[in-house]
Amino acid sequence: MHLAVAISSHGFGHGAQTTAVLAALRKILPDLHLTLLTGLPRAFLQERIGGDFDLIDWRGDFGMRMVSALEVDLTASAADYAALHADWPAQVQDTARLLERIKPDLLLANIPYLALAAAATAGIPSLALCSLNWASIYQHYFMDRPEAHIVFDAMVEAYNSARYFLCPTPSMTMPELDNVRNIGPLAGLGRDCRADLCAQLGIPESRRLIMIAPGGIPVQFPLEDWPIDPELVWIVPHAWDVVRDDMRPFEGLGLSFVDVLATVDAVLGKLGYGTVAECACNGTPMLYIPRPDWPEEPYLAAWLERHGRCAPVTRAAIATGHLRGTLESLWAQPVPLPPRPSGAEEAATLIADSIQSG
Repeated sequence: MHLAVAISSHGFGHGAQTTAVLAALRKILPDLHLTLLTGLPRAFLQERIGGDFDLIDWRGDFGMRMVSALEVDLTASAADYAALHADWPAQVQDTARLLERIKPDLLLANIPYLALAAAATAGIPSLALCSLNWASIYQHYFMDRPEAHIVFDAMVEAYNSARYFLCPTPSMTMPELDNVRNIGPLAGLGRDCRADLCAQLGIPESRRLIMIAPGGIPVQFPLEDWPIDPELVWIVPHAWDVVRDDMRPFEGLGLSFVDVLATVDAVLGKLGYGTVAECACNGTPMLYIPRPDWPEEPYLAAWLERHGRCAPVTRAAIATGHLRGTLESLWAQPVPLPPRPSGAEEAATLIADSIQSG
């Protein structure tokens, strides 16, 4: 049996959702042949899926063009969607020919609607999986444009061509779709490795560890200007090239992302699905930078407030690094019972049933 998986390269969140499901699917169908179509790096995929898979560098889903991890480039996004749909039938045919060469028994898409439209053209059954869809995002920003209804209608038709659109908790509402099927949260569970981590860092276990997780889209905070707090150690992206004794690169730790997330005292980042779900399910508090114009954010924030510990932090506070008071308030919140990440097993069962039934 052969499963093709098309994954958006718009950050790491779509990959985190999908790889959690694929790891669970491998337990049900250990001999399943996987072909991944994505621009995500192999190392990221390999760490989370395990086992062999074929990787095709396919970038048929740009999602939204971004100015930074926190700001959407609306002008570029609208122009690129208009260009894509000006030649939509040819785009669908080209991708259909790619799928016909691969010859999968089933396509899973998170959430490239072009791949779903191509699968329908090639007669390949499909499933979609995501906490959002680009039709809803497009509708939020662009429906005043002259080409908007043509673009939006093609998106909705493609998403509705899937047998199911699997929506992990928490998800946006998707009233435009008629194939939604809700599943539980998608999140990896890490192990608490504080003793090993602190020994590796050469610090006492009493220090507070905070990981900065920007979510796979380039951004950098002015960390060199932040005050030194002798009780705090920051784990930061290596690419930021910060040289401070109280800031250590994540990539040099030799630990998985989810193990570090499960160990630290807080995560600082934006409200993306993967970070939100893994913080809640691992019981890790989260400081988040609000993005009030992003339509998925209210759903993620409301769920995290019910099932985890979280607090917003202003961009002014990020600029100055004066975060200690907000962190103390965050740590003082009541500790809820972490939700069980049942979505991977639920989705894997549905995918296995679909691929076996044809």
